[in-house]
Amino acid sequence: MPSVSSLNPFAKRDSHPAQAIWTYKILTVISWLLSAIVGYLGHLFSHNDSYVQAAAGVGSHFILNNLLNFAFVMLFVRSYFVWSEIFLIINFFNLSSLYFRHNTHPRFIHIPATSGPLAWTFVALYWNGAIAVGAKNLPARIVANIFIWGILVYGGFFLVAYKDYTMGFALSILAASLGVGQFLTKAFALQWIFAFVVMAVLFLSTLVIAVPGIFGKEISFRRDTEGAVVSADQERAPLLDDA
Repeated sequence: MPSVSSLNPFAKRDSHPAQAIWTYKILTVISWLLSAIVGYLGHLFSHNDSYVQAAAGVGSHFILNNLLNFAFVMLFVRSYFVWSEIFLIINFFNLSSLYFRHNTHPRFIHIPATSGPLAWTFVALYWNGAIAVGAKNLPARIVANIFIWGILVYGGFFLVAYKDYTMGFALSILAASLGVGQFLTKAFALQWIFAFVVMAVLFLSTLVIAVPGIFGKEISFRRDTEGAVVSADQERAPLLDDA
């Protein structure tokens, strides 16, 4: 009878049997498909023509994103970090173009095809770039502590300009993961503290945008100037009365 530890998929093991490896391979692909692109595929193969057209509209960028990600992974695992950074930069422009051209699609297209990949690619530029330049000395850490605030600025831009809470949530999760990683790497440092501050500010700001939207209310960052401009007839009216 197998022991409890042998049945525990989260137990630490030095080796895995061939059957377990194949199980991980299959379930990894399936779970990735379900979590990443099931919404997009559902709309692409939908009977609703508007959904199909919306999904097809982002298809070229989405396919290019997948190909560029494949190239990035192949280069990254072979330690070609400069080349992998170049492919990330290309994909960043690809996804940015996609976002600014198609940012009003349904959420189940927008999240897996646009905002999710764009948020990850933006953070990956930092992560892979730090590896590429060997950011382990003091000047590099200082630069990293400054650049990490770029995640907050980038996320804030989408919250203010587009009220896109999907970008806010995605970047706050990535900032939190960065904070955890930095804390486990070096507890006595500032970067993990900054990462958690960025995460908290982004998350709370995103809630401010997302929660009113759920209840059908919209927050506007533009000052309402209606009524502030007085027409020419109104300006002349007292003078005409005096005449």
